[in-house]
Amino acid sequence: MDLNAKIPDGPIEGKWDRHRFEMKLVNPANKRKYNILVVGTGLAGASAAASLAELGYNVDCFCFQDSPRRAHSIAAQGGINAAKNYQNDGDSIYRLFYDTVKGGDFRAREANVYRLAQISVNIIDQCVAQGVPFAREYGGLLSNRSFGGAQVSRTFYARGQTGQQLLLGAYQALERQIGAGKVKMYPRHEMLDLVVIDGVARGIITRNLVTGETRGWVGDAVVLATGGYGNVFYLSTNAKGSNVTATFRAYKRGAGFGNPCFTQIHPTCIPVSGDYQSKLTLMSESLRNDGRVWVPKQKGDARRPEQIPEEERDYYLERRYPSFGNLVPRDVASRAAKAVCDEGRGVGPSKMAVYLDFGDAVRRLGQNVVADRYGNLFEMYERITGEDPYKTPMRIFPAVHYTMGGLWVDYNLMSTIPGLHVLGEANFSDHGANRLGASALMQGLADGYFIIPYTIGNYLAQAKLPKIGVEHPEVQRCLAGVRAQTTRLLGIKGRTTVDEFHRELGLVMWDYCGMGRTAEGLKTALQRIPEIRARFWSDVAVPGNNEELNPWLEKAGRVADFLEFGELMCLDALERNESCGGHFREEYQTPDGEALRDDANYSYAAVWEYTGEGSAPRLHKEPLEFKNVKLATRSYA
Repeated sequence: MDLNAKIPDGPIEGKWDRHRFEMKLVNPANKRKYNILVVGTGLAGASAAASLAELGYNVDCFCFQDSPRRAHSIAAQGGINAAKNYQNDGDSIYRLFYDTVKGGDFRAREANVYRLAQISVNIIDQCVAQGVPFAREYGGLLSNRSFGGAQVSRTFYARGQTGQQLLLGAYQALERQIGAGKVKMYPRHEMLDLVVIDGVARGIITRNLVTGETRGWVGDAVVLATGGYGNVFYLSTNAKGSNVTATFRAYKRGAGFGNPCFTQIHPTCIPVSGDYQSKLTLMSESLRNDGRVWVPKQKGDARRPEQIPEEERDYYLERRYPSFGNLVPRDVASRAAKAVCDEGRGVGPSKMAVYLDFGDAVRRLGQNVVADRYGNLFEMYERITGEDPYKTPMRIFPAVHYTMGGLWVDYNLMSTIPGLHVLGEANFSDHGANRLGASALMQGLADGYFIIPYTIGNYLAQAKLPKIGVEHPEVQRCLAGVRAQTTRLLGIKGRTTVDEFHRELGLVMWDYCGMGRTAEGLKTALQRIPEIRARFWSDVAVPGNNEELNPWLEKAGRVADFLEFGELMCLDALERNESCGGHFREEYQTPDGEALRDDANYSYAAVWEYTGEGSAPRLHKEPLEFKNVKLATRSYA
């Protein structure tokens, strides 16, 4: 497996500009000759499909939702970062680059992160031109707010629905190209395999989720923008349909999977309320701008929050991290919340929650100002919990959110399979071991609007691709494989539902590969997961047939992949004998409970190669070099 990252030479400030100039181009008339398959219509996929079509390429675009605008990007709430320095508070491209590398606990590739910071300033202009309704100051200028992991205000936002508004902008650009005939859109189509011919990605296999039809598609390049794999934990903040299938099946065709153990735990989630809950609801990190996090000082204090006087409250983030206070990065805030709950100071019925209190903000700013900033989030919280957060502090607890791992890509966003490009959360690229808030939207749009239009042209200009059709033997072989798995799932006729198996896997993953991990626990998980998988393939109940809308069949295929992928995550976590970002190995921590990195032995991206069913995957390592940022212990005190 070749892990040539293809990072351009020269000073980091000029790498991307020089690389763009040196890339090969496809002339406008020739672009019409190429067909590109884009899978996924979130921020990365929709922006990529629209941009590539605008350039003149023919694009086939696929999503499993009933509309492109139902992609999970709509769930992002708090904002999008950009180094505009509108607040004149000391921000810069370099500071955004530094904060992102530091926030990722020095486990990201410098060149990619610097490019992201450079492009961030263009993203805002692009979105404003599309009509995205960012919040504005009284004089009409775009407003900014603070976010975790930064001491400057660089986050642009649209109340608590930034992802939705950004996706509507990308969706309108996509719909324009659909109307122009340059994009053919295929909703309710799920990718179930990647077609690799002569070592090059040339197509995909999909299932029509309404009719059950499976068919092959071919093109000159494939772009995966299918999101993350947080639902391997069953309970997460992700939409129920979010899954690992597209990227995992590409991995099984030869694409290296980078850093699968790097999972982000978000500190601001409505706590679990029952054993049969199907998903969790996120409360935006932006709430930590004005909300203060605290627990009672005394263990077992069961009084209502308004009955606990100020001197008996522990604002533990402000106490432990005076420089950043409530705006420490997500991994730090999450571990701190778990620690106080483990001490017996948790609140609410489960005692596994902490308070997020807006009392000071309401008194200081007035309820109308707080409502202008966060009103839809407060309304959502009240609808779910029945409590008014203007009067009673919210109860929050950490939950699985974003995944930093994904298919390995080089500087051009191409995987280890030539022709397979991977964008957004589906790749491993920019966030290291932890993602700072408001940087996922930045990466998705940077990849789709500003990077892939250049790099895919560079690939196509040099690739010598023979014309093929769906009748090609390899397409037919992949198609037969997908149909065989569908037949196998429907033929088991077991007694245990798909959700029961998924819930059991999720508990194993959360207990042993969640917020805290140990070698002993990971080894336990690596014993339990194959047992669950064996029972799944002998006893799963998948009613119905393949010639109709069958959500149980959809779920079964996705859970089958989770049952293999969960094992890969645990292997990666067991291999990495250090703590960094969201990967917290309890054996490796400082005396005050912070993550303890081992830069001498683990300053690399772990890239796993599939070696066949029943065989252990092979580990490859891409060394990470830090020439522009000094390696240091992360400190937010």
